[in-house]
Amino acid sequence: MQDFNEQITEVSQEYLERVIFIKRVAKVQKGGKRMKISAGVVVGDGKGKVGIGHGKSDEVALAIRKAANRAKKNMVSISTLGNTIPHATDGKFCASKILLKPAPEGTGLIACPQVRAVLEVLGLRDVYTKSLGSNNPYNLAMATIKALQKLRTPEEIAKIRNKPLSYILGKKAYATQKLSSEKPAEE
Repeated sequence: MQDFNEQITEVSQEYLERVIFIKRVAKVQKGGKRMKISAGVVVGDGKGKVGIGHGKSDEVALAIRKAANRAKKNMVSISTLGNTIPHATDGKFCASKILLKPAPEGTGLIACPQVRAVLEVLGLRDVYTKSLGSNNPYNLAMATIKALQKLRTPEEIAKIRNKPLSYILGKKAYATQKLSSEKPAEE
């Protein structure tokens, strides 16, 4: 039994966890109110995998542990480009909407706490964000994950379009070359 417990601690140490909300909830019954703690946790490996979970229990620690275990089961892989995202994207979950844009290196995460938690555990460091609509913590985190799932790397785009990677990257190079040739030469 002790070996099994040691394996659990080793597995949990390789993931990054961020608590996005803790709140007290009540169930009204005949004898009065039954109080419990509800918690939401975001878990990621810092290398492109992220998941979100929700747990409820009588104690805070148990609620967080339940949420973390559910988040590990719900992990998804996300396409990233170094410390930022490959292109702008948006996501929606219930009434929460989020816009994500790539940022230059060194900018940092410009985001609200719930969105920042998702991006940090994913391993991103430079992203601009804008949240619209509802600011419910769970919905914002889910909208962020939905937006991140829409991301595609240039390799994936080339594969979908049945084109070589040089064709996809060549379009970008051509566009930047055309813009630079339009500027007058400075002496």
